[in-house]
Amino acid sequence: MSSRTHYWSCSKFADWLRGTPKPSAETSKGWSLWRKKAKSSHPVRYWMADTGLDYIQSFVYWPTDQLYSLKYYINNRWVTRSHSLTAHPRDIKPGSWCDVGHRFLPCLFNELVEFVEIEQAWHHIAWDKEARTKYKAPFYATGWFRWRTWRCPQAGLDYLDWAAGLKMDEEWVSKDDPDWGKPTNQAIAAQEIKRLYLWWTQVRPTRPDAYAESGWTAYCDRRRIGYPDDFMGTEDATDADRVESKTALDSLTEIEQRYEAEDEDMMVRLIKIRGHLWT
Repeated sequence: MSSRTHYWSCSKFADWLRGTPKPSAETSKGWSLWRKKAKSSHPVRYWMADTGLDYIQSFVYWPTDQLYSLKYYINNRWVTRSHSLTAHPRDIKPGSWCDVGHRFLPCLFNELVEFVEIEQAWHHIAWDKEARTKYKAPFYATGWFRWRTWRCPQAGLDYLDWAAGLKMDEEWVSKDDPDWGKPTNQAIAAQEIKRLYLWWTQVRPTRPDAYAESGWTAYCDRRRIGYPDDFMGTEDATDADRVESKTALDSLTEIEQRYEAEDEDMMVRLIKIRGHLWT
């Protein structure tokens, strides 16, 4: 981590010293061609601008860099706990037992929620003063005082919407390329991240309860009224009770298997998109 807001080797002074302006953005091929041209044109001046200035800046910023590193160690260790996967209390109640296999889904998707609502939200306002005003971001949401605790679901979703609209243009391909105008890899990833986020936060929580949907809850409630002393006993069960019980249990099994398959599919999709979950 670094406390620097910019690098001297990317400044206007560095461009003057180097003798060849550094592009603000380029493809990998473009950067390679620029470096070759800059080195061949002024080899000594290139070293002074791109290496010498970095040495000087590292020396000047050493004290603040150490403070910045300490700050982020504290933040990563005790605030965001970036060394661990955590579940929200509503998904796994603290102090309760939860088998390992049942922890995977909530822990992974709770981290996705943190990524969208905190990391991507920050990404959306970090360099935009108007956006910080729009989302009412507090002073600790950006800059040196940032502790990664500011949460704004809408800012995170708005960033994903922006990224989802990115197209292959002249920065990536020529106009006669078949990929011209198609979504970039970042756009495709943003679309998938948003789908997974919305599934976890909006779709999955509203799935009908399997016991109620299957009729098993209603069957058990009727049994409690009819047989208060032994509502699950079989000796007093009628043929109609047995048929209703079997129908409800079969439906319950089908619904639970369907939900389990959906959970597994979404977890696999999240794993496949994990390479794009960075800020």
